[in-house]
Amino acid sequence: MRFTGHVPGTREYRRLIAGLFFAGVATFAQLYAPQAVLPQLSHALDITPATAAVTVSAGTLGIAVAVIPWSIVADRIGRVPAMTVGVVIATAVGLIAPLSGDVSMLLTLRLVEGIALGAVPAVALAYLSEEVHARHVATAAGSYIAGTTVGGLAGRIVSGLVGESLDWRSGVWAAVGMCAASAVLFVWLTPRAQGFIAGRRRADRGSAAGERLRAALTSAPLWALYAQGFLLMGAFVAVYNYLGFHLSAPPFALPAWLVTLLFLAYLAGTASSPWAGLLASRNGRLPVLLCSIGVMAIGTALMTLPATAGVLVGLVLFTAGFFGAHAVASGWTPVAAGADARAQASSLYYFAYYAGSSLFGWGLGVLFGGAGWEALIIAVLAMCALAAAAAALALRPGALASGS
Repeated sequence: MRFTGHVPGTREYRRLIAGLFFAGVATFAQLYAPQAVLPQLSHALDITPATAAVTVSAGTLGIAVAVIPWSIVADRIGRVPAMTVGVVIATAVGLIAPLSGDVSMLLTLRLVEGIALGAVPAVALAYLSEEVHARHVATAAGSYIAGTTVGGLAGRIVSGLVGESLDWRSGVWAAVGMCAASAVLFVWLTPRAQGFIAGRRRADRGSAAGERLRAALTSAPLWALYAQGFLLMGAFVAVYNYLGFHLSAPPFALPAWLVTLLFLAYLAGTASSPWAGLLASRNGRLPVLLCSIGVMAIGTALMTLPATAGVLVGLVLFTAGFFGAHAVASGWTPVAAGADARAQASSLYYFAYYAGSSLFGWGLGVLFGGAGWEALIIAVLAMCALAAAAAALALRPGALASGS
């Protein structure tokens, strides 16, 4: 009987969601662990905030350049084996990186770590879209994105609190140790693929990798989805990179431990991701995507307030809106691409996503250093507006029949 995908309530579905949850923790906790200790790292290495933030950008740049090669590897050896290899290598490098004696070596190792981590975002959503029944893909994608928020939050909280008590290196080590445990759980829980057969075992190898990549590059609606990742992720990482510097200065002058706890706003993304996926399944993806961007923009505007409570409310809305939009756009991409180019389209989405993170995570720091927090906020609002315009123009009903 032809396999049509796992459905909610079954053992395999629960194992798949749990396995990808821990893959998200293992990936995103170590990717963003340095973000919570950027002020300490900046002081310890005597570098500017923008230079310190390159430790985050180096990791995301590594993912950006690696996602397409990883998608080709995954077509060849299988989805789960590719993710396993990537997570194991990244965790090993992540444990070595804090031993770096200078910033150049640290950035090099962070780049290598990011290249290895690229296996998970390159493959996870393609794997999910092949293994989950089509009716439940959007909901399942939201659940996976929720797992990535837990990883990002846990990495920041653990590294931030340990880093303040000891030093930034100890903070990063603590987060990577948690990733190692999560990697073991991912390997143990994730079920073998039934909706995809690795290329080396296929009777019908289908289109060549180049043809699949070309298909993913010649669709205007897919480009609009890539734009969501590029612009919204760039805005998101920039805010989280420099918020600590903003809140450590007057009129806030918050202590480092309290700034670290503000990362708990990530829990808003944990809640909004599956909710957005569920609403997209019921009401269509485009309305939910546009509403999520709107919530993100409202939160951005609130972060200009000179009161800590106002900034916190804004950060919660900003985070919830971003992860709602990301859950919809990332889950939509492999579905819109069709069966032959799912992995390539998903990889291109994440290429754009992490390219935006690397570019704007550093570039908006230069703006922040030269013109202040308000200038950064204006740039973020402009990026939200561009993302919404691209979605409204290219993803309206009828523009992408398979993704409607």
